[in-house]
Amino acid sequence: MLLPILALPVLALTSVPTGTASAQVPGGAPRAAPATTGDTTISRRFQIPSQPLVAALAEFTRQSRVRVRVDTELPMVRAPGVAGTLTPPEALRQLIAGSGLVARGVDGVTLAVQQENSDAYVLDPVEVVARPESEGHVVISTATKTDTPLRDVPQAVTVVSRKLIADQGMQSMADVVRYVPGVTMGQGEGNRDQPTIRGNASTSTFFVNGVRDDVQYFRDLYNVERVEGLKGANALMFGRGTGGGAINRVTKAAEWTPTREVTVQGGSYGTRRGALDVGQGVSETVALRFNGMYENSDRFRRDVSVERYGINPAVTLAAGAATRVTADFEHFYDYRTADRGIPSFQGQPAIADARTFFGDPSQSWSDARINVATAVVEHDIASALQIRNRTVFGDYDKMYQNVFPGSVDSTGELVSISAYNQRNDRSSLINQTELTYRVATGSVSHTLLGGVEVGRQVSRNLRNTGFFEGTATSVTAPFDDPTISLPVAFRQGETDAHNRTLATTVGLYLQDQVTLTPYLQLIAGARLERFDLSFHNFRNGEDLDRRDDLISPRAGLVVKPMEPLSVYGSYGVSYLPSSGDQFASLTATTETLEPEKFENYEVGAKLDVVTGLSLSAAVYQLDRTNTSAPDPADPARTIQTGSQRTKGFELGATGNLTSRWQLAAGYANQDAYVTSRTLQAVPGAKVALVPRNTLSLWNKYQLHRMWGIGAGIIYQDEMFAAIDNAVTLPSFTRFDAGAFFTLSRELRAQVNVENLFDTRYFITSHSNNNISPGSPRAVRVSVTAGF
Repeated sequence: MLLPILALPVLALTSVPTGTASAQVPGGAPRAAPATTGDTTISRRFQIPSQPLVAALAEFTRQSRVRVRVDTELPMVRAPGVAGTLTPPEALRQLIAGSGLVARGVDGVTLAVQQENSDAYVLDPVEVVARPESEGHVVISTATKTDTPLRDVPQAVTVVSRKLIADQGMQSMADVVRYVPGVTMGQGEGNRDQPTIRGNASTSTFFVNGVRDDVQYFRDLYNVERVEGLKGANALMFGRGTGGGAINRVTKAAEWTPTREVTVQGGSYGTRRGALDVGQGVSETVALRFNGMYENSDRFRRDVSVERYGINPAVTLAAGAATRVTADFEHFYDYRTADRGIPSFQGQPAIADARTFFGDPSQSWSDARINVATAVVEHDIASALQIRNRTVFGDYDKMYQNVFPGSVDSTGELVSISAYNQRNDRSSLINQTELTYRVATGSVSHTLLGGVEVGRQVSRNLRNTGFFEGTATSVTAPFDDPTISLPVAFRQGETDAHNRTLATTVGLYLQDQVTLTPYLQLIAGARLERFDLSFHNFRNGEDLDRRDDLISPRAGLVVKPMEPLSVYGSYGVSYLPSSGDQFASLTATTETLEPEKFENYEVGAKLDVVTGLSLSAAVYQLDRTNTSAPDPADPARTIQTGSQRTKGFELGATGNLTSRWQLAAGYANQDAYVTSRTLQAVPGAKVALVPRNTLSLWNKYQLHRMWGIGAGIIYQDEMFAAIDNAVTLPSFTRFDAGAFFTLSRELRAQVNVENLFDTRYFITSHSNNNISPGSPRAVRVSVTAGF
């Protein structure tokens, strides 16, 4: 019988085929630690906060420096935490109290964890050590609000780890989602992230540590531990608007393990960037961490640049063995040229130099200033009962302005240029309180979650139209010389917005994760959400209100023919009130419309391979109904008969093929189409920015302990730029490469080459005449030093 051992030099649990469920310590890749030199009889200082048992045992091995052998399957419970000067056996017994496990000594440097009253005896124990660079076998909490192995989540989820982000030199959320099957990133008018997930475009589907982050801006990756792409409607966990799915950033937390790194990066087109990550425990009860970043870079497009910086201090406080408090604050600033790309001509992107700016770059800019404070309190009321409270306050100031291209005339010689600016300011206060209770009734176990989320968001919106030469709202420029410099006066046009909105939300949600047998699990729950919107129009003094009571169920079934394999089916519902993603407009008509509805049906399978490779597959159908549009028979009348359907399947692979070969791959096949007739589209019309096939593949191979190489490929099928299907963005294949050097224990370097063969391609668009060219070949060099 092969049985796993928790052993240094890595802080992670793994398994052999007959051992425990495999897990990676939540919060990132395993970290190296000193060799095992502990003694089970010598007292040590322990400071282990309350956390999932699998992670707590891994932290115990680091602090005690002794081995822990696991002779049974670990239950998915939360360890109460340990603080004080104790011998390793005393600390371990406190850590597993109430879990149904007992700790026994094996020898002077090894402790065994077994089921209570077990007579198990280990013959020829086998050390199973997690591979230091494995990215598979992940435990996440976002999809269920409880710590759950990824393979037991009945939903397609792609995790992009911090290591993959670093290895590829990713610079944006657009880079990240290329490795999330079923997601494409829109241009977002050159001022924001705007993904399309399973055929549904949104600017508000972003979350940070499970809390809504719905403001329009370009997010950075400097303080990110990992990014989770969750596909399919799941309002139970996320609330309104997440019809196609959600993108969640997990940020770096303050830990007692020392972290000291500085990274500098430079490269093609004036890339200049630096980042700092430092932190450690400063006492037995307090750990601090600071992440910072500054960038001042140009782009391959002429007269396009970005300056941004961010600071993110964080603290973790272990207030006794049963209570953990974390807090952090982020100030983020992003100023860039708002780049709307190039226009189309005769149904294709216009033939123009990819570097050419259409419009006026000096008057096209985006300015975002973000301040967000977060506080989380977690307390173990009992070993099986935990409470968590999370409060987030955010203040967001956003202003952007465009002088941008419209259509090209029939001769192909002139292009129209228009202009506008818009200000969106928002303050947001969100609180989540959740209670988790784990109970067993005979052979059946339950993980019960109850939660309350309340939110208050106040927004001010102001839009101005740009007027050329006094009254003209557009001008023409020569197609072969479209970069202009003309005076523009910005003032309100007839339909420009000037309003204030107050959105308040109260959501109640309940969920039960039931383990019926080792081979069968159920998950079921629902969210009741009240959404109130008060709207004041400064232009005419009008006050409007709408109230939506939304009930969003979710159900899933997980069948496990064997421990590493799960097969699942699920159903989920989300709603979007008829006031838009950003609730920036409301009229007497939309005030009365029903919310849009999203229904997701999905079946899939997930497999964790012993090497550390995780495989996944999913087939789904997502229906969107109750979209509003002008009546084809009477354009002055708005009707709510719009509907669309997305059908598809996706495949994913992440982790280690061998001890030296890492892999991240994803494939998606999607068919998103309109199923009702409107003025904008006819039944059968394809949804914009949804390619039929996409493929991403990244390989990293460690040729020698001091150096390795990477190679990747990104393929994207042709897709339409807008819902009228008048302009097609051609398919493309892009190759990337990398080289990695470990210069010393504390110094490493890497070279990344994007678009190795200098392919001309178009990556995305915002409309038929705002098409973004992909970057020509670009080289970036990064050096990271520990200290």
